[in-house]
Amino acid sequence: MEIHVTSETGRLREVVLGLPYSNGPTPTLEETFDSKSYESVLHGVYPEESDIINEMNAFEAVLKKYDVIVHRPRLVPDCNQVFSRDVGFVIDGKIIVSNIIPDRQEEIDAYEEIYRQIHYKNIYNLPEAVHVEGGDVILYKDIIFLGQYAFEDYPMVKTARTNRLALDYLRMLFPEKTIMPLNLRKSDTDPYEGILHLDCTFMPVGKDKAIIYKRGFLNPRDADHLVDMFGKDNVFELTTEEMYWMNSNIFSISEDIVVVEEHFYRLIKHLRDKWGMTVETVPYREISKMGGLLRCSTLPLRRD
Repeated sequence: MEIHVTSETGRLREVVLGLPYSNGPTPTLEETFDSKSYESVLHGVYPEESDIINEMNAFEAVLKKYDVIVHRPRLVPDCNQVFSRDVGFVIDGKIIVSNIIPDRQEEIDAYEEIYRQIHYKNIYNLPEAVHVEGGDVILYKDIIFLGQYAFEDYPMVKTARTNRLALDYLRMLFPEKTIMPLNLRKSDTDPYEGILHLDCTFMPVGKDKAIIYKRGFLNPRDADHLVDMFGKDNVFELTTEEMYWMNSNIFSISEDIVVVEEHFYRLIKHLRDKWGMTVETVPYREISKMGGLLRCSTLPLRRD
């Protein structure tokens, strides 16, 4: 299998989509991995499997509408396999297998059949001390934006998924690229305050546009720098409520076609009317209660 991804918006040809089946019992508060799941369990609104299946089927139908080849991981019983972006990510012709939190190791094993189709020289297993998940890696031109949490209490924060060693490792692996680290605001229990991954606060779209939630960055200058980089007229700024529902976690099929959760009314109108994009809408609100959305559910393998 040929793998090749250099941006978030190049025409998608092949992708891994997570699985909605056999998610296991609703976790306890102590078993949750992120603030949105914590809140869902706390208030008794954690999604039912039937709703997860319906929403992922709708997403898969849109992908197939545009002739995208859709791969699926092997089913692991009683395991939440919705969010394939956490498991790995492709940059150029390399696939990096994530060091995800230990409780989710069996998810990685479910991708063995897909990895067998990729030349072993193009598969990179991270050293044990290097932590990075695909939601924290965003590609734009020759830049790798890297969400991280580079502080001493990193081991104590569940929602800190990418550490400072990831920056050094990616610089070694991709010396020709500019890697821009961005420290994210974290909370294990409050989804209005914490950012799980970079794609929950920032996402390039189209050729030169971006969606940004400025308060998601610990350093306000990082957010200002991103706005300056894309240009104020090319940036759609999210409100705190829109960030809470993960409006930045959309998924591009191409520079002109984007998949968006059906309740993102202000964003949908802007993408269509201001930026002239084709917007495919799908229901994904129940899945969002588990801490991820459309981009989190995908692992792109090949884009033009």
